[in-house]
Amino acid sequence: MKASVKWTDGRQFVAESGSGHSVVIDGPPDHGGRNTGPRPMEMLLMGMGACTSFDVLEILEKSRAPVSDCVATIEAERADAVPAVFTKIHIHFTVSGRNLKESQVKRAVELSAEKYCSASIMLAKGGVDVTHSYSIIDD
Repeated sequence: MKASVKWTDGRQFVAESGSGHSVVIDGPPDHGGRNTGPRPMEMLLMGMGACTSFDVLEILEKSRAPVSDCVATIEAERADAVPAVFTKIHIHFTVSGRNLKESQVKRAVELSAEKYCSASIMLAKGGVDVTHSYSIIDD
């Protein structure tokens, strides 16, 4: 896996993934940015949320769960001192579908957290307190 990050100006960068997709990353004006894109640590958090959501949906689809929507809401706390690393991250999944079984959703979230999500497992092994929860909405 490869990526590149090219500085454009101020604190703005264009990051390109190895698969050829680009995203603008920027900082706030008080740090020389123009607020044209997410901050680097926000990208890390969004990447983790997408990684675990990918797993949860794939597991639910393989178990033929009738999922119509899945939203991961992520809240994080950072250290007050530099480096301002993440200290806690909580991911809450809101899974919607018709007659979803709680056991299937619970299993999907647990498998992602404990076995499949490289991003959240890596952060947890690095000392971040990563927790998960879920709620189910019946369509």
